[in-house]
Amino acid sequence: MGALKSAKVAPAKVTKAQIDAEADRREKILKQDKPKESDVVALDETVPISENVNRIVHEGHSARDVEEALSILSVQENPSDIDKHPEKRVRAAYSTFEEREMVRLKAEYPNFRLSQLKQMLKKEWQKSPDNPFNQPTRSFNTK
Repeated sequence: MGALKSAKVAPAKVTKAQIDAEADRREKILKQDKPKESDVVALDETVPISENVNRIVHEGHSARDVEEALSILSVQENPSDIDKHPEKRVRAAYSTFEEREMVRLKAEYPNFRLSQLKQMLKKEWQKSPDNPFNQPTRSFNTK
C-alpha cells in the first residue's frame, strides 16, 4: 500500500547562473524570430481609408443626457398625449380585450378548458398594443 502512494518531489533549486543562461537563451530566440524586411507588408495607398463613424458630427439635434435623447427619439409629437397613469386603465382594457379575443380563441381551440384559454389570453395580453403598459408613458417626475 505504501508503494502506491507517490512520493512528493521537492522542486530543484535554481542558481543565478542558470537564470541568466535561460534569459540569454530566450533573447537569442527573440532575435531570431524578428520579422525580416521581406516579411513586412507594405500598405496599399491606393485604397481609401474609411471615415471613423464614431467621430461623425450629425446635423440637427444633439443630446447631453438620457432625457434629451429620449425626447429627440420620441415618436409622438405632442407630449400631452402620453398616458401618465396606465395602471388605472388596465382592468377595463383587459376585460374588453378578453371579451373580444375569447370568442376567437374558443373558435380556434374548442376542446380547451377555460383556464387554458385564459392562460393563452394572458400571454397575448402581455404583447397586445391594447395593453396600457405597452404604450408610451410619462415619467412620474416630469412636469
